[in-house]
Amino acid sequence: MVYGTGIVSIASTLGAALAFLVGRFLARDAIAARMAGNPAFAALDRALTDDGWKVVALARLSPVFPYTLLNYAFGLTKVRFTHYVLVSWIAMLPGTVLYVYLGSLARVGGRGSEKTPAEWAMYAVGLLATVLVTVIITRMTRRAIREAGLARESAEHTPPTS
Repeated sequence: MVYGTGIVSIASTLGAALAFLVGRFLARDAIAARMAGNPAFAALDRALTDDGWKVVALARLSPVFPYTLLNYAFGLTKVRFTHYVLVSWIAMLPGTVLYVYLGSLARVGGRGSEKTPAEWAMYAVGLLATVLVTVIITRMTRRAIREAGLARESAEHTPPTS
């Protein structure tokens, strides 16, 4: 688990960083044209002005946003590269652990009946705990994204007081 999580984590973070750099320096015009009509991206870019690292973390933790598109799209925003890479790495860890764990279960299951019922029970409990943590983080992230969007909308539509 530890070895697999380390390899997948490093590889996914490097892939995200490279796509970010492609978005920022090589494909900026094409990606900007594709994202121009996307209201979710427009809201994301506005939010990045104030709290870029928080938005990167929330977007990474939410399954609503496709990672591949996010990698390139964040390159078009105002978020700093170092913040993007660090926060992406940390926020992608829960999903990485889940995928590696599922892969390890498939490997263990493929070996046949070498495991005792108690060991299978431990695997099942571990899988359930991993899935529950992922679901809880996802729900918290969705709520935070909704609240951030509502707070920003409310601030934009509130007349200034003197």
